[in-house]
Amino acid sequence: MAGKVTLLLWAQTLSLAGSRTTQLLVQPSWMPAVLWDRVTLTCQGWGTTGATAGATTWYRDGRRWGQQGPDHVTVTESGTYTCDRPGSGLSPPVRALDAPLVLQVPARPLLEGDTVTLRCRCRMDTSVTGVQFYHGDEEVKESLSGTELSLSPLQLNHSGRYCCKGRVNSGVSRGWQESAPVTVTVQELFTVPVLEGPSEPIEGSPLTLSCLSTPSHLRPRAPLLHLFYQDGQLMGGPQGSPQLLVPAVGVSHSGNYSCQVLSERGTVRKSSARLGVTVRRIPPSGVSLSAQPPGGQVALGDSLVLSCAVAAGTGPLSFTWHQGGSGPPLGTSPRLELHHVGDNDSGHYHCRVSDGDSMAESVPLNVTVLVPVANATITPGPLSHQVHTGDPVTLQCSVQVGSAPVTFTWLHNGQEVARGPVLELGNVTLGHSGTYQCVATNQLGQDGHRVFRALSPQLALEVTPGSLWVTAVAVNVGRTLLFLVLLLAVIGGCHCWHHWTARKPQDRSPPEEGVLLDPHIVITEQAGGKYSGDRDTSPTGVTPHPGPHNQCHFQGFHKCPLTLPHLGILK
Repeated sequence: MAGKVTLLLWAQTLSLAGSRTTQLLVQPSWMPAVLWDRVTLTCQGWGTTGATAGATTWYRDGRRWGQQGPDHVTVTESGTYTCDRPGSGLSPPVRALDAPLVLQVPARPLLEGDTVTLRCRCRMDTSVTGVQFYHGDEEVKESLSGTELSLSPLQLNHSGRYCCKGRVNSGVSRGWQESAPVTVTVQELFTVPVLEGPSEPIEGSPLTLSCLSTPSHLRPRAPLLHLFYQDGQLMGGPQGSPQLLVPAVGVSHSGNYSCQVLSERGTVRKSSARLGVTVRRIPPSGVSLSAQPPGGQVALGDSLVLSCAVAAGTGPLSFTWHQGGSGPPLGTSPRLELHHVGDNDSGHYHCRVSDGDSMAESVPLNVTVLVPVANATITPGPLSHQVHTGDPVTLQCSVQVGSAPVTFTWLHNGQEVARGPVLELGNVTLGHSGTYQCVATNQLGQDGHRVFRALSPQLALEVTPGSLWVTAVAVNVGRTLLFLVLLLAVIGGCHCWHHWTARKPQDRSPPEEGVLLDPHIVITEQAGGKYSGDRDTSPTGVTPHPGPHNQCHFQGFHKCPLTLPHLGILK
């Protein structure tokens, strides 16, 4: 072979941490060695260089061989050789043969996927024909040529004892010969993978599967590829990473998973055992509602958007919207949009969430449709109102439409003077004259983010001095009092008359001249000094009497100081 290549014995391997075991290298790198190849053995181990150089002890067939000295020797005799180094101990054995037929294997570690050639050689490389190879007791048919057997790619089942048989055509050993058996040990390129991951992930959560395989310490950096399967179907790979990430698992991700690791050229494949994965659902809970505008208060004709949220629960989830009782659903998505809301849209709304197995329901949200105030009016009307000073005046403001609560503000000549639906002016004065208006207000939401106002028409109030009504009352009262006075006078006159007529004639004295006791009785003097009275029936209330005595003269009468209307004065 070209060049000198240092190879490890096929029977010796290094640990991953790098052990200090003594190693015996053979050149040419075939096992077993044959004497006609001029075999050189080199002993390597701890302390090969430095002060311990030359401290190698050699053994042949278990006995000390030669002197303690050099690290490499040339073999000229058949046997089993070992060496010993201080600090690393005794090496594995190496055989050197001088047989008529020898089967050789490469003196290096054999790993899965490699290609190895076994050769059957005759002493001094003389001719050999009819070569047959055996693996155990079975003949191997994959020979490349008459003296070589190729095993490719190597598999673990290629491990075992091999030998060859052939017809030797020269020398003293003519005839059929059989080689001594050699042991072929195929080592794993990587271990059988193990698939790891959660067996019951929660729906919606990420899932990470790890395909774990340990590469051989002889080739720790051998590139490996990974494939992942679900129920026999490829779902990931080939990829260099040994992990598979599913961002969010669903029910469909339940099943049996496995992974496969293969060498870079795909000559070595190993599959893991199955891992059962069952995706577990979480029933919906914590269903809540939100509204836009906030609080569920919306003005008449505006739009309202209701949103349904779920604190916990795995899908797929279905949504239904309901108003009031259990009527037909208003919608089937997480959002419910109401355009141009009306009075009939007020009420309690709730949403229901289901995963097919269980159902959760939100707390009802009260939706209030606010009717803006409109058509504010002031009563009493009309728009122009005239009163007199001292009159009591009360104004009242009302709206035709508007959701409660409605507030009212009164303006007098444009300035705020009072609040409330009623304005009590009391007994008005001239200062109350002017224009009056009321402003009706209601608002949307507790924070009043929308305010609606309605302004009434102006009411012109004119206050004038005096009052016709008061004057009329005063006149009527005066007339009533005058009537009472006249009534009392009549009663008093009658009383005096009856008192005079009841006196004795001798006690009577004629009335004084010019005194008339009854407005309708005229007193006249008759012959003999007697007086008589006649009732006046003339329109004037005085009956004129012809004659020289047209006046009444009473003598001996008491004066009666009573003057009545329409009294006639007789002279």
